[in-house]
Amino acid sequence: MATKKTDESPEAVAARREKAKAEGLAKKAAKAAGGDLKASDLPPEEKRPPRLRNFYKKEIAPALQKEFNLRPMQVPQLKKIVINMGLGEAVRDPKILEAAAADLAKIAGQKPVLTMAKKSIATYKLREGMPIGCMVTLRRERMWEFLDRFVNLALPRVRDFRGVPAKMDGRGNYSVGLKEQIIFNEIDYDKVDKLRGMNITFVTTAANDEQCKSLLAHLGMPFRK
Repeated sequence: MATKKTDESPEAVAARREKAKAEGLAKKAAKAAGGDLKASDLPPEEKRPPRLRNFYKKEIAPALQKEFNLRPMQVPQLKKIVINMGLGEAVRDPKILEAAAADLAKIAGQKPVLTMAKKSIATYKLREGMPIGCMVTLRRERMWEFLDRFVNLALPRVRDFRGVPAKMDGRGNYSVGLKEQIIFNEIDYDKVDKLRGMNITFVTTAANDEQCKSLLAHLGMPFRK
């Protein structure tokens, strides 16, 4: 059967297709309003920006600028979050490292990388280059989303929690240690083979410890008083 030829220009064809697509979306929306369409049939929604990042831009940044009398480009901001798990017992059992990496991937939402020993230690049967831990570095959206979950969901689940230590590292960064990974909702307690700790470092652009502490406090970090 011969195909029907058309005199339409490529621009006209593209416009007709866009119009048909828009009409189709409008029909789907109308059906959804009447309850005749499943949610899975609708076009996917745009991803919302992290809540904490919007709060920083609208509320925290102006407050820090006023507090320390800074120029807009001097206002401290969160640069990245590094989560590290040290596993010395992985020298004896490599499966421990696999389980720890799986837990860290669930917590961070990102695949971790293995950390290797920098030197050999005969006492611990450790050789240079052996994997002895795992770590992940979070930036941009994942960084903000992790921080939101950390201060609002994870820390309140710590037993006898009275706040985190308020000691900075002297260069505008802050690190906190955790004893258990089960404080995160992403970890299924029934499937945990062993409790493992981790170290979380918040790297900022703050010029000093005072600015770093103020930034994290505004972001919801519950410092011990």
